[in-house]
Amino acid sequence: MSRNSVTLTPTSVVPLIQSLLFFLSLMFSSLERCFILAVTCHGYCSSLDRKLADKVAEAGFYAVVPDFFHGDPYNPENQDRPFPIWMKDHELEKGFEESKPIVEALKNKGITSIGAAGFCWGAKVAVELAKEKLVDATVLLHPARVTVDDIKEVNLPIAVLGAEIDQVSPPELVRQFEDILASKPQVKSFVKIFPRCKHGWTVRYNENDPSEVEAAMEAHKDMLAWLIDYLK
Repeated sequence: MSRNSVTLTPTSVVPLIQSLLFFLSLMFSSLERCFILAVTCHGYCSSLDRKLADKVAEAGFYAVVPDFFHGDPYNPENQDRPFPIWMKDHELEKGFEESKPIVEALKNKGITSIGAAGFCWGAKVAVELAKEKLVDATVLLHPARVTVDDIKEVNLPIAVLGAEIDQVSPPELVRQFEDILASKPQVKSFVKIFPRCKHGWTVRYNENDPSEVEAAMEAHKDMLAWLIDYLK
């Protein structure tokens, strides 16, 4: 769908490709550089996710947040559908396959530089995009189900932001990622473990807790700095 076929406000929910909705933030953004945010299993409806998309756009990017869950994000309060059952309907491989036409559609819009930031569930999508060189740079934030073998296959600029308190991707695993990337000096990389932070701290923080806000803002700053450096 062409940009002229829909009315885009500074923040909009529109179809960019058939059957998949997106949250777009266009505040002060460039239509030459794009930032795909692959969000957590909780979907893009959180005000914190949308604030982050606006922050990305304010930094000069066309910010795109795909609804990989098709209006069906994970709801921890639904006891009849625990996470393993929900995951059967939202496999990571499906998210990656749906991301390919997104990249194609963005390039058809004239965007020449694309980056991906993946949070938790979305980190697997982001790392697959990096492995296939469908993006120019990537950032993984408190990744889920990203493996050592995944990192070995990445050969473009990548940053990994992990949490000290994280059973999904514990610091020991993140340090393995760091060692692998350090063995490939031709690949620009940045790895950081945030002390006293828990899995999901970048987009699931308490806005009334100054320490949580500070840690999230620091991670956002690192994410943006990395992609600003490598998306030209």
